[in-house]
Amino acid sequence: MTPHLSFNTQAILLLTSPLLARGIPPCSERLTPGEYKRLARHLRELQRQPADLIAPDAAELLHACHPIIDENRLHRLLARGLLLAQVVDHWRTRSIWVISRADASYPRQLKAHLKEDSPAVLYGCGDIGLLGKGGLAVVGSRQVDDELVKYTASVARLAARFGKTLISGGARGIDQAAMFGALEAGGNVCGVLADSLERAALQREYRHPLLEGRLVLISPYDPVAGFHVGSAMQRNKLIYSLAEAALVVQSDLDKGGTWAGAVEQLERYRCVPVYARATAKPSPGLDGLRQKGALVWPDPQDEAAFQALFSSSHEPVPPPETADPPNDFNNISQRIQQLLQKPMRDGEVAKALEVSLAQAKVWLQRLMEEGVLEMRARKPATYAIRQKGLFD
Repeated sequence: MTPHLSFNTQAILLLTSPLLARGIPPCSERLTPGEYKRLARHLRELQRQPADLIAPDAAELLHACHPIIDENRLHRLLARGLLLAQVVDHWRTRSIWVISRADASYPRQLKAHLKEDSPAVLYGCGDIGLLGKGGLAVVGSRQVDDELVKYTASVARLAARFGKTLISGGARGIDQAAMFGALEAGGNVCGVLADSLERAALQREYRHPLLEGRLVLISPYDPVAGFHVGSAMQRNKLIYSLAEAALVVQSDLDKGGTWAGAVEQLERYRCVPVYARATAKPSPGLDGLRQKGALVWPDPQDEAAFQALFSSSHEPVPPPETADPPNDFNNISQRIQQLLQKPMRDGEVAKALEVSLAQAKVWLQRLMEEGVLEMRARKPATYAIRQKGLFD
């Protein structure tokens, strides 16, 4: 069933979405995740909600939000109603729905685990009810051999056999092997995509599972948005947060999205137990994750052993005492801002902070989303303190 587009969701889309449409450039004034987070917090303090911003008597409220976001900027964003109607009609022809944090159908696990870091909006296609069922997250590298593809598919079939939803990221390699393995075995699947939701929703391989209610595809990014490394890294936390347990099948050591997502889960969010494959081919990356607290995946073959992996007794091992405190991001943010008084490459930031490049990219992306930093160049990736614009 397609969720109704609530007034709250309409307001949030007008404020935050690029509303990508053919021939129309994306809006450069839309709120960043950090800006919307501050605005949402201000609205709660006023005991108001996003829908009140598009009510006929919204003028006073818009003025009350001026200390947080420029009033004129809010007016311009909220005036995109015609474009929103056109884009929503386009989404509906492709069976794409939209929900926001203000909707009752928004996954409770995301708000419980990520709180204000949960995406303001989720775009999706398929049975939204699958998002609340928990399940097993299976993630891993894109470049893998046939042996690991077969291994991943066997784990996915096990999840399907014992009634657990399979949650993964939709990328080639381990992600797709897991998703297709579960679907072929008749199981339920949730794919959390970093890009191109509209294109994925039209794929032949997904058509029947979507119609049968065994597949849901979601993304926090516009349905036609293209791939971006930062987006892929940011969606990792959604995969873990929707699950009850997670298995990392393959990872590079100290680099790549799989490594960064698993480390972020082990050291910061700690939503679910994270397991690392221990059989078949050895992996320095998986060894590194176990040193950071990942559990050994015991390769269960019967239902009792499989279900035991989801029990509360299997908590992630605390990270070493030398690791940065998981909730000490304020200090990290201050250090990065001190470093970036002059533009620096991401590798230079990682070296200065004595962390992996993957971890540095996660922090830099988060500060970009909060409106603190901006990217000055893409190749090589170079960052600096965000310059205040006319409407800041």
